[in-house]
Amino acid sequence: MRLVAKAEKWKLAEVFTISRGSRTETELVTVTLYDGTFEGRGECMANPRYNETQESVLACIKKVDIDDQIDRQKLQTLLPPCAARNAIDCALWDLEAKRAGKRVMELFGISKSATLITAFTISADTPDKMATAARRNSARPLLKLKMSGDGDVDRVKAVRYGAPNARLIVDANEAWTEDMVEPLAKQLQALGVEMIEQPLPKGADGALANIPHIIPFCADESCHTSQDLERLTELYDIINIKLDKAGGLTEALRLKKNAKAKGFKIMVGCMISTSLAMAPAYVVAHGAEYVDIDGPLLLAEDRMHGLEFVGSSVSPPSEFLWG
Repeated sequence: MRLVAKAEKWKLAEVFTISRGSRTETELVTVTLYDGTFEGRGECMANPRYNETQESVLACIKKVDIDDQIDRQKLQTLLPPCAARNAIDCALWDLEAKRAGKRVMELFGISKSATLITAFTISADTPDKMATAARRNSARPLLKLKMSGDGDVDRVKAVRYGAPNARLIVDANEAWTEDMVEPLAKQLQALGVEMIEQPLPKGADGALANIPHIIPFCADESCHTSQDLERLTELYDIINIKLDKAGGLTEALRLKKNAKAKGFKIMVGCMISTSLAMAPAYVVAHGAEYVDIDGPLLLAEDRMHGLEFVGSSVSPPSEFLWG
């Protein structure tokens, strides 16, 4: 078995802004596993929020002893949940599928003609600019709005005006304070917002247990793996599963199963990545209440054989891409 890891930078279609800052490109790492006959691929994004850089991800991958006995179960014991583990885990899924001559989709009963509706993300900006973005995307059924704190109600009002028929969810990315949550939730409820993602910073979100859930709260930064679920039970109504946080498709599927058993609704999200990262997320997203795998739509261009998007409808990945 041979592993090749590669750092890549992909330009975004336009500046992307959340509460923690702006970017014009995304830093990715791809992994390719070769067994002499077949190859499997995976992709991850180095996320500064979790103290990851391309260099640290590559260094983490280099530590893994890749031999002919490596499999997904063994991998879980070699690395903690992180972007590096995700890329290797997804490459192993791809490799196993090719060895077996079966699509990963088949294992989960996903039809070749199945489609999902993904949210489309509008990054944080002035109300006028967000209204313009909303008008451009007013035909999309579900819009996800990045929030940044002060002025968020005006931002949502502007988007609601620009896209009066779209369903709206908002993502604060830990930008709010405890005293902001209930007043903002009341105002956003009146504007038809149906979910608030990560309103408070991880570690400060215990306060959500004492705040009315006027709108359901979704855990993102606060939820990485199944081990987080017990603490989140009284705080959140929904969890956002991202493969980079979970450390791969293997743990993401376990997290989904355990979260549903505890009564959480499911959102499947993504980092800003190409279709190679979205393909395994597509597997987890089936049956989720919210799907947010629009990463390729935010790029200036996607990878060859990328997912097919028709508006916000996305089809299963091609066998030439993954799985």
